[in-house]
Amino acid sequence: MATESEENGTEMQTEVEESAYSLARCKLENLLNKSMRIRMTDGRTLVGLFLCTDRDCNVILGSAQEFLKSTDSFSQGEPRVLGLAMIPGHHVVSIEVESESLQTTTHGL
Repeated sequence: MATESEENGTEMQTEVEESAYSLARCKLENLLNKSMRIRMTDGRTLVGLFLCTDRDCNVILGSAQEFLKSTDSFSQGEPRVLGLAMIPGHHVVSIEVESESLQTTTHGL
């Protein structure tokens, strides 16, 4: 039989895990429909709107464009329009979210 202190420790650990899960979920929800750049293991870069992800870290981008060379800004290079794209999580090297100032400037045009 588990002692009362063991049961309380398990309950506290579950609450901490749920709190961390809620915080991570909230952060992901705040990124929905934000423009982001994903660099992949083969050197390609995809830029698009973050639509969703899953437990395997696969990412769905809407209005995605593919850039063959890694670039320092969202507007450089010759893009290939992909539309809706799924990026397997094991191919993701880095993810960058476009800053709010760039986003308001882009939408203002």
